[in-house]
Amino acid sequence: MENTPITLETIEAAERLVGVNYTREERELMLDGLDGQIEEARARRALTLENHVPPASRFDPRLPGFRPPPPQAPVRACVTDPGPLPDSDEDIAFAPVTSLSWWIARGDLTSRRLTEIYLDRIEAHAARLECFVTVTPELARAQADAADALLRAGTRLGPLHGIPYGLKDLFDTSGILTTWGAAPYRDRVPDGDARVVELLRSAGAVLLGKTTLGALAYGEVWFGGKTRNPWNLDEGSSGSSAGSASATAAGLCAFSIGTETLGSITAPSQRCGTTGLRPTFGRVSRAGGMALCWSLDKVGPICRSVEDCALVLAAINGPDPADRSSIGAPFNFDATRDVAGLRIGYLPATFEDDGATDVDRAALEATRRLGVEVVEVALPDLPYGSLMSMLFAEAAAAFEELTLTDRDDELVRQDKGAWPNAFRQARFLSAVDHVQLDRLRYRVMQALDATFREVDAMIGPFGTGPMLVASNFTGHPCLHLRAGFLESPTRGDPSLEGGKLDIGSAAESAESHEVPQGISLWGPLFDEGRLLNLGMALEAELGVAARRPDLQPDD
Repeated sequence: MENTPITLETIEAAERLVGVNYTREERELMLDGLDGQIEEARARRALTLENHVPPASRFDPRLPGFRPPPPQAPVRACVTDPGPLPDSDEDIAFAPVTSLSWWIARGDLTSRRLTEIYLDRIEAHAARLECFVTVTPELARAQADAADALLRAGTRLGPLHGIPYGLKDLFDTSGILTTWGAAPYRDRVPDGDARVVELLRSAGAVLLGKTTLGALAYGEVWFGGKTRNPWNLDEGSSGSSAGSASATAAGLCAFSIGTETLGSITAPSQRCGTTGLRPTFGRVSRAGGMALCWSLDKVGPICRSVEDCALVLAAINGPDPADRSSIGAPFNFDATRDVAGLRIGYLPATFEDDGATDVDRAALEATRRLGVEVVEVALPDLPYGSLMSMLFAEAAAAFEELTLTDRDDELVRQDKGAWPNAFRQARFLSAVDHVQLDRLRYRVMQALDATFREVDAMIGPFGTGPMLVASNFTGHPCLHLRAGFLESPTRGDPSLEGGKLDIGSAAESAESHEVPQGISLWGPLFDEGRLLNLGMALEAELGVAARRPDLQPDD
């Protein structure tokens, strides 16, 4: 095939793949130059670029005139006494990090006991949920004992001291399998830790194990199975932070770490009823994590309450020279800050279209009761969905080796919406169009920047309207929290059908289940503190965060 000559007919046929139309004379002019262009491409492909090698170009979400946040102030969490330690292990397991931290600091609870509670729950439920790739009980017990020893010696490392967590299995952990959820890498064992692992260890957190992710950070299907939603075991947990959300929702860990390229924290939080915080692009280091899309990947917490997200973000925030896109920015959070007087924007159409639910509309009405000003906003009419081609191009580049060596055949999913097909299809994206998409991205950045100059935050249903795509490409933070419950048939897998991300709305069965439904909040760049204050107020007003899934132990 390599020696097949390029002809006028070849060029004419190729024009259809990129949506252009040339004359015969124009094809004749380019005929001789194409062979050299192809040879240069082949020469470059002969050089293997490992996943950790970033592009020379870097995305920066800050526009000219960006005003940095105020200088760092001490993070101030809620100081309300949670009361006595519950008698029930289950009640302890589902308690928020704020309460667990208080009980550990006061001596009511040891990290070792809390760790054993979660390890027991993992043993009882994880196999059915398919939410852990690797459990690390010996490491967890050793870290818990070390945390308890420090406390006995009078040293407390912070609010996460002794708190057990789950880690998405795309972050390197020294000597521990880090599989990226994909069969080609199922035996991969790194020799170092990701930066987020180092930071959590410094904060005293205890690693329970590696949670599942859809293969190569997409969806809920990994090489060992399909991660389940604790509220309906017949359906998946969505992804790609599938195991992190499932395990957190099921009370198998106190919190977890996820990543988002386009919905990978917020989508499983929507499905599983967790609270997910996607921070501003560049705020949290990605060093030691699998790269899917260098200009889009973000790291953030998945928790069972809004304030817990603040505690975790405070621990993992900070610049890192090992991540070329890292941006040093203060994280200022005061749990007692009042939200009264804030201006909250919403796109009216997103609460009216077919994807919106009564829970979404009730969340908007609950926001009006918070003493804030709720106002209608509008975004420019831009082809936001076209930006998806940038995601496909970066992802195809990150895993080019799989495509060129046919190792993409080892991935479990092989349907038209799966990565192997998306990677192959991306080879036909026009480089010129890609540059133009980058310019469109700048226009979208300007559009959201103008909006957030008028409002302090935005609220909207997950996945409706342009905000899921737009805010991920601009790098703005998003907080997704549980807003209520609805009756739903078992939903299907997410898919990339037709070049769009569909978070699995298609029904697979007529049987109905009561499942959680969330609402999304978006804020200005690096203004997560105020976004979390709004989330805390809304969470309290809605009053649905404490409900638990009804899980039975594995057989």
